[in-house]
Amino acid sequence: MPTVNVPRDLLFERLNRKFTEEEFDHLCFQFGVELDEVSADEKDPTITIYKIDIPANRYDLLCVEGISRALSIFLGDIKPPIYKAIQPTSMVQTIVKPSTQSVRPFIVTGILRGVRVTKNIYNSIIDLQEKLHHNICRKRTFVAIGVHDLSKLTPPFTYSADPPTSITFKPLNQTKEFRADELMEFYQSDNHLKHYLHIIKDSPVYPIIRDSTGTVLSMPPIINGDWTKVDLEGKPEKIMDLFFEATATDITKANIVLDTLITMLSEHSASKFEAEATEVFYEHSGETVLLPSLTTRTQLIDVKETNSVVGVNLKAEEMSTSLTRMGLKSSVKNKGSISVDIPPTRHDVIHVCDIVEDVAIAYGYDNIVAELPRTPTVARQFPLNKVTDLLRENVAQSGFTEALTFSLCSVEDECEKIRQKRIEVEPTLAKISNPKTLEFQTCRKTLIPGLLKTIQANKKMPLPLKLFEISDVVLVDEKEEVGARNERHLAAVAYNKLPGFEIIHGLLDRIMALLEVGEGNYWLEACDGNPTFFEGRGALIKVKGKEGAIGSLGVLHPEVCEKFELINPCSALEINLERIL
Repeated sequence: MPTVNVPRDLLFERLNRKFTEEEFDHLCFQFGVELDEVSADEKDPTITIYKIDIPANRYDLLCVEGISRALSIFLGDIKPPIYKAIQPTSMVQTIVKPSTQSVRPFIVTGILRGVRVTKNIYNSIIDLQEKLHHNICRKRTFVAIGVHDLSKLTPPFTYSADPPTSITFKPLNQTKEFRADELMEFYQSDNHLKHYLHIIKDSPVYPIIRDSTGTVLSMPPIINGDWTKVDLEGKPEKIMDLFFEATATDITKANIVLDTLITMLSEHSASKFEAEATEVFYEHSGETVLLPSLTTRTQLIDVKETNSVVGVNLKAEEMSTSLTRMGLKSSVKNKGSISVDIPPTRHDVIHVCDIVEDVAIAYGYDNIVAELPRTPTVARQFPLNKVTDLLRENVAQSGFTEALTFSLCSVEDECEKIRQKRIEVEPTLAKISNPKTLEFQTCRKTLIPGLLKTIQANKKMPLPLKLFEISDVVLVDEKEEVGARNERHLAAVAYNKLPGFEIIHGLLDRIMALLEVGEGNYWLEACDGNPTFFEGRGALIKVKGKEGAIGSLGVLHPEVCEKFELINPCSALEINLERIL
């Protein structure tokens, strides 16, 4: 969840109210956010900062304007505003060249006229950009934002992608001009910008936005030009016309970002909550788009069904009032349904269930009376989970400590580290198509590597170390609709100065007794073909009436211990609980 840092006094000033810390914490709870921490500002300790956790999809709450506006509406102090995009007689145009299609094919633009910019408002603009960049923009890979002083520019604008050697401009807060390829080298040592260089560095062309005089606005997603920056010039307040642009690889996210920027900052413009429409022309397709759209959608919800889902009994008028408090202006169509207006600030509302959730929030989760579901059936625990819980308790009583390891692991964990042949094992693994790290490439097929990694991380603990885990593994199965299935396994390891095979064998006997498998109904068979175990010290576990083995146990091969950096011998057990049950 994103955390927004808001100066307490500024927030209370915008709310036109004052709260104690406890009162504001309760207000946040009622609204569906959380006051995470109260601290002093790092630069000025006299300023109290409220750190508020907000839902990741509530982009309208990423700045003080959004939070204060939403809370004021929730408290009933103001009505939800109506956002408009006004078409001027002479529209500012941005021409998109075909060359951009290979690098960042989309751009969205908008204008706010007569914006009153103060130090606090300037900081809010910067903070909102950064929060959006790290959230929906995914560190500028999907969308990169630029805000410019329109008075310094001469439209129309051109968005193109040019060779880096042909791009020269003075970047933001620098004193000299750089060529684009030189700029990429220059920012290699910049702690903030170096994380974004990889997005376009290897591209033969770089995206660039210029005005009609050739002035560079931005080289997205890296840096804006210095000439067009928003600058108070030492004044406490300045009235400015702001030009917003966002280049993107995802047009849907770009429109969300533009709508959020415009709606949040439009309260500071000369005409509140009004933006000036702009035109984007794509040369390669001949398409012309008017932006920002600031579209308000309408959705009908059924009162009876909503009451049923939430577990309350609200009248249509009460439900309409509740939704309006959440920023969703509503009206009763008839006694059975409500028409809900979804403003451009609420891109998180994509389904009726999102509106139903807002009804529950406005009503108050703490006001919903808990009651047993009205159903003719009697619930009971899933049998496999019930047995699992009972086994966990009894295995722990046998002197083993329970571990909970990651469901994802590396292919190496499932192959080389436990001496299995990759050519045989890898095709049977349920692999992640686009893993972000080598540690999480595939779903685990066995629990033993996870337990050995746990011992590796805790090998400084006093011996013996006896661990167990009862969890699911994932097996490839073409018969299943999704191509794979889960299987409940129990694994245990004993790590000590001696192998401790008898300890693992004793645990197996205890488990079989708990599962009411008689002594004569299970036995061990040698499994010298399993390279994970030391030759002559591994065995298959077989149960009468069950085809094949239901598990294996033995002393791990020294090479396996060495792969996990373990200096003492180790015995292990793994069984398939579902085969026994």
